[in-house]
Amino acid sequence: MTDTRVLIGSPIHQQHLILQEFLTALTEIKNTTFSIDYLFIDDNTDQQSIHLLREFSDHTPHQTKILKPSHMNHQGYARDENTHIWNHQAIWKVAAFKNRIIDYAIKEEYDYLFLIDSDLIIHPNTIKHLIQMEKNIISTIFWTKWQPNTNPLPQVWMKDEYTLYPSALGEQLSDEEKNRRSMEFINTLKNPGTYEVGGLGACTLIHANALKNGVNFNPIQNISFWGEDRHFCVRAQALGFQLFVDTHYPAFHIYRSSDLNEVQEYKDENTVRISPIEVNEILSNRTGKTKNNKLTLSMIMKNEASRYLERILKMHRNYIDEAVIIDDGSDDDSIAICQKLLEGIPLHLVQNHESTFSNEIELRKQQWEETIKTNPDWILNLDADELPEAAFTTEVTNLMNQSDMDLYSFRLYDMWDEENYREDKYWKSHQSYRPFLLRYQPHFDYKWQKKRLHCGRFPANIFHLPNTTSSLRIKHFGWADEEERAIKYKRYLQLDPKGEFGWLAQYHSILDKQPKLIKWEEDNTKH
Repeated sequence: MTDTRVLIGSPIHQQHLILQEFLTALTEIKNTTFSIDYLFIDDNTDQQSIHLLREFSDHTPHQTKILKPSHMNHQGYARDENTHIWNHQAIWKVAAFKNRIIDYAIKEEYDYLFLIDSDLIIHPNTIKHLIQMEKNIISTIFWTKWQPNTNPLPQVWMKDEYTLYPSALGEQLSDEEKNRRSMEFINTLKNPGTYEVGGLGACTLIHANALKNGVNFNPIQNISFWGEDRHFCVRAQALGFQLFVDTHYPAFHIYRSSDLNEVQEYKDENTVRISPIEVNEILSNRTGKTKNNKLTLSMIMKNEASRYLERILKMHRNYIDEAVIIDDGSDDDSIAICQKLLEGIPLHLVQNHESTFSNEIELRKQQWEETIKTNPDWILNLDADELPEAAFTTEVTNLMNQSDMDLYSFRLYDMWDEENYREDKYWKSHQSYRPFLLRYQPHFDYKWQKKRLHCGRFPANIFHLPNTTSSLRIKHFGWADEEERAIKYKRYLQLDPKGEFGWLAQYHSILDKQPKLIKWEEDNTKH
């Protein structure tokens, strides 16, 4: 045990079921290189929550102090399945609680204060890892759907109250450029790393140096920003302290009671997270050729003969060196088409006599195992209704013939017919990047998400490998036919009637009569 002392502090006004998960996660913290004490401010009205805190204090081997507020005023805060509602009085009450914790940490001479909200669950390695980053102020990222049926967003931002894009002083940006920069920021945070930000909160490790130099949550009188975290961040920057977020071990936010259903899934996904130390060990065994790379197409298909298979294979044979195709129970001529159109190209074709798509994770694992049996250099993982744009034919060799990057992500456009893709609040996959092209590293410990559906086409931890994005685009024709959309709609509702693995509102939007469509334009700047 070292002499590093960490105080974990939290103001708590919480439902007992959520608090139970929060406290359980604290007991799982790995702290072999530092010592832990706890300071909780018990602002609960839920008697079971009050009991849980006392029980935690009685049974934890660590020193635990539970303080009561001097005035028990619980007005101004409410939560439901839509959102959390705060007024200024409630916010600054919590700010005073956090300042009380800061004062205690300074007085007792702790090396670090870890301030955490009581509706968060952290990975067991979180604090150990944040200490290793050697920053004065650093948060672990978490993602929240601030409103139902929206995409999750981070609890960190670039500037002002919640601006998610960088900009220079006085720089004038179009709405399109603001959106592009915001998406770039969000996508960056999805990759494991440590990044400087302009604002953060709720799950933050603060070094004693910052505490003693005056960081706190008092309101700054000439700033009207909403929320105590913003005033903390402005003050920290003014005192000369940079703000950082780390994304190696995302926390889980139980923002709504219904999020309790996803706690176990979060814990399962923790098994695929890798620390930077482990990554460095893995990367020491990386291989990377700068020429003569073999490209292996990896594909799953079922009854694709009358759809896009022929068109897609004719394009693929221009650049692939080998193909691995899993036929998942076709009863048409799909296999014959593959054999004909890929003649002269090594083809490893596996036939499942019964479809296993209802358990997608096992199907994707089968695809992966059969693909790596062929000892690929690079794997292009595309379904039988996904077609790269024409420039891919000439550019893919340049993507592969380098030694720095092992993974490329592309934008995927959901085509609603041959010439138009869909774009609305339910259909905007093209605004983010997805992995399609991977250099196979034999010594990497690949791990999968434990999800029956929507598990990903590659193992879940591939973003620990050196990766980047490409401007090349991919057309997805899986939604381009009205009859097929109706079939898919029924299948998704049958396989996932409660939206446990996907987005139920998006399922229902499949049948929209007048969706917003945008014409596909070839990018003639690519050569």
